[in-house]
Amino acid sequence: MTKGITRERIVTAALELLDDKGMDGLTVRALATRLDVRAPALYWHVRNKQELLDEMATEVMRRVTGTLAAIPPGAGWRDDLAAYARVLRSEYLLHRDGARTFSGTRLTDPGVVRMKEPWFERWAASGLTSAEADDAVDLVTAFVVGFVIEEQERRQAAETDPARYSVDQREDWLGEGASLVKEAGRLHDDGDQRFERHLDIVLDGLAARLDR
Repeated sequence: MTKGITRERIVTAALELLDDKGMDGLTVRALATRLDVRAPALYWHVRNKQELLDEMATEVMRRVTGTLAAIPPGAGWRDDLAAYARVLRSEYLLHRDGARTFSGTRLTDPGVVRMKEPWFERWAASGLTSAEADDAVDLVTAFVVGFVIEEQERRQAAETDPARYSVDQREDWLGEGASLVKEAGRLHDDGDQRFERHLDIVLDGLAARLDR
């Protein structure tokens, strides 16, 4: 085992590499170069890239759970899920390709998974079943992942091609007519306000189902 190389150090370096090079540049060889070791030295700690991604996602979720632990419990499941969605999005946005990189990973720390237990206890007391509670968390997670993937892809593409999402060019491309489509395009906004509106729609849908 290479002296000084720990799983924690590998994960920290991997997150830094992700921020510098993006998902496509995150390779075991590139990570070994960053840590100034030979690639085989990393396999003492992570067997392959998927295991590395699992460890990176687990570290991100530790930060999510730590932030959530410092927030007082909400008035019910809706407040809890809204807080979770906002914190998760914030953590994903801290890393280039964050949502795309961490989706589909498996958490390796049982303490992170246990984060849901206090929520489920409170929600059960209000009448939610375990299946309903788990589905609600999964749905909100999927919404955040999809929203942030699109958000990050658009932002990164605009950095290299500022005209890519030009409203005027889009309207010229659409041609005559399509006035409602053009109006919607002019109203389109990115960022926090759009996220909050979409989150409300998701939570409204859950409320309609859970409160029936």
